[in-house]
Amino acid sequence: MRSTVEIYQDGHWVPAAEINPAGKGPYTATFEYRMEYVFGQNPFPVSLLLPVNADRHGLNEDGEAPPCPTFLLDLVPQGRGRKYLATELALNDGEHHDLLMTQYGAFNPVGNLRLDTAVQFYQARAAQPPSETERGFTLAEIRARQEEFLEHIWIHAMLAAGTTGVQGAAPKFLLTQNAEDRWFADAALPDDQAAKHWLVKLPRGAHETDYTVLRNETAYLRVAQRCGIRTGGDPQFHRDMLFVQRFDRVVDQKGLHRLHQESLASLAGLHGFGLSASLFELVEAFRRHVTDPVGETVEFIKRDILNMAMRNTDNHARNTAVQRLPNGTVQLTPIFDFAPMYMDRELITRGCKWRIGKGHEIVDWEDIINQMRFPDTEKQAIAERIKAFKPVVEGLAEIMHECGVDAKIIDDCKPNIEAQAARLQCVGSHKITKKAPHGPTP
Repeated sequence: MRSTVEIYQDGHWVPAAEINPAGKGPYTATFEYRMEYVFGQNPFPVSLLLPVNADRHGLNEDGEAPPCPTFLLDLVPQGRGRKYLATELALNDGEHHDLLMTQYGAFNPVGNLRLDTAVQFYQARAAQPPSETERGFTLAEIRARQEEFLEHIWIHAMLAAGTTGVQGAAPKFLLTQNAEDRWFADAALPDDQAAKHWLVKLPRGAHETDYTVLRNETAYLRVAQRCGIRTGGDPQFHRDMLFVQRFDRVVDQKGLHRLHQESLASLAGLHGFGLSASLFELVEAFRRHVTDPVGETVEFIKRDILNMAMRNTDNHARNTAVQRLPNGTVQLTPIFDFAPMYMDRELITRGCKWRIGKGHEIVDWEDIINQMRFPDTEKQAIAERIKAFKPVVEGLAEIMHECGVDAKIIDDCKPNIEAQAARLQCVGSHKITKKAPHGPTP
């Protein structure tokens, strides 16, 4: 089945490219930009890896399709929305259906893209909304009628809530707030009536630990903000629901902007889910595209310092992304999925490490900086700014307390905080080398 990739530009959805899953593997597809888009006004690529041109990624001489563009995997439905789609399509779920799920589920994903086949699927099944959808909910109603509200979102408005377009294991859905502070399933409110956009996250399960992790994710995001990390606004926690303002949508006097968002997994060319990756490779992947490579490298390293200090072990390559702002700036998105995941009952381990090839993990920050293939002036600037982060890390336990992190979690993290502070103390003790002899391939 062929699908058209549509991109949101100047208030309209514009057909930009064609994809056609084919071949023997689960992640193979042909891809080409539409000629009217290539020669249109100011076309922006659907992926930072795919410049707008007339090239066609088609079948080879044996009739096999190439690996699909990796941005498509950012649109693959996950979680409860995926289960809903599998039931609707009568599919035995598995990775071999990922692209097909995308063709039916990517009608309202995070970012500025969608697939026309998914829009058609949604429109054919979108029933007349019940009265709650027409008038929306107040926050008080959401709090007081949580079970009724969630039943409405998951059953009556599964598609309109955008659930099929949000990845991750925890149940999530998308809500939009209008100017009168009423809340709607995301796709149920016209763009011209939208004032704010929210992602609402529920616990991964019904165990007390699941509730503890989600409650403390709220506090962790506040800690990140206090530490100077890029965040997307003040999170809210209401009756075991985490409300986070979306950062892929901007509403200003010109109207709604849907921002391009692309995971580091996509930028690194990774096909599949749950894959381990070298943090060196991920840094190289985003540095090719961001506006300020030094500043974004520092931001990335600071986030990883906090991940290790605060024991957020869920650091896979889809938990960090880049975005393109309306003014053209390309940068890391605000931090997300930042929580005490060491507590998770599934024993989530740190999937991405500072490792070169199959070598051992590098833990010393000066060694890490030395192994990066940057100009020596950039290495020195990065080292100085990372060294300046040491007082923040030293005061992290107090910041966590002030932001509402549970006392037990703070105690659990103290050895890691002390270890990170000690490693930062060593930055600058030796001269930053001019060249990494065994650095990652750019």
